Amino acid sequence: MSGLPTPERFYAGYIFDLDGTVYLGDALLPTAGETLTALRARGVRTIFVSNNPTHAREDYAAKLTRLGVPTSVEDVLTSTLVMVDFLKRRMPGARLFVVGEEPLCAELRRGGFELTEQADEVDAVIASFDRTLVYRKLQIAFDAIRAGAHFFATNPDSFCPVPGGGEPDCAAIIAAIEACTATRVEAVVGKPSTYMIDAAAHLMGLPVADCLMTGDRLETDILMGREAGMATALPLTGATPESALAGSPIQPTYVLRRLGDLLPG
Repeated sequence: MSGLPTPERFYAGYIFDLDGTVYLGDALLPTAGETLTALRARGVRTIFVSNNPTHAREDYAAKLTRLGVPTSVEDVLTSTLVMVDFLKRRMPGARLFVVGEEPLCAELRRGGFELTEQADEVDAVIASFDRTLVYRKLQIAFDAIRAGAHFFATNPDSFCPVPGGGEPDCAAIIAAIEACTATRVEAVVGKPSTYMIDAAAHLMGLPVADCLMTGDRLETDILMGREAGMATALPLTGATPESALAGSPIQPTYVLRRLGDLLPG
């Protein structure tokens, strides 16, 4: 694909994915810092939205600030926060078993939920990106769901981009639980779900038609933006290579060699 389409105008608001879009590992991607600085200098709204539940929003804000992009906690939205809100609305005070890491567990406890490893006490199993996965966790999830517990997940990502490759993400955990229980996950609250769309739109405080969604995954970032009625931009810096575009039914409005291509002219 030659002559990649890039924006010819500025938008009132910009929603950015993080991993593979703004940074990779502990370094900003090329032109990311300059681009965000230039957008903010114009007074446009910028927020960051991540499906990765392995860090608290405070950690993401601190990391961006450390990398030279000063960011307030209030401008970060994660699948963890959306999960807490989802459960508060649907199952307030529920007892949960979490196949996930401590930052997610801590946020759920702060949200008023009890975490338990007693399968017969579990109201809902929460599947997530879990680099601490052991067989015991799968066994508890299996027993709880077979006993009638609900089954929800934070995000649908197959892998998380990291320097040199990727790490198996929440989709692998969902698949393992579905395979052994013969039960499909009931809701996945991260991108591209309507739960995340609604939360992002509320945080932006702008009409979605005036916003641009930028992220490196067709099936989450770009699909979410399209379904919300936003223009979308796919940077070729993370999970999606240019070769994947031709065969995909999910097409972005813009394709970026680097994040700096967001800036018109």
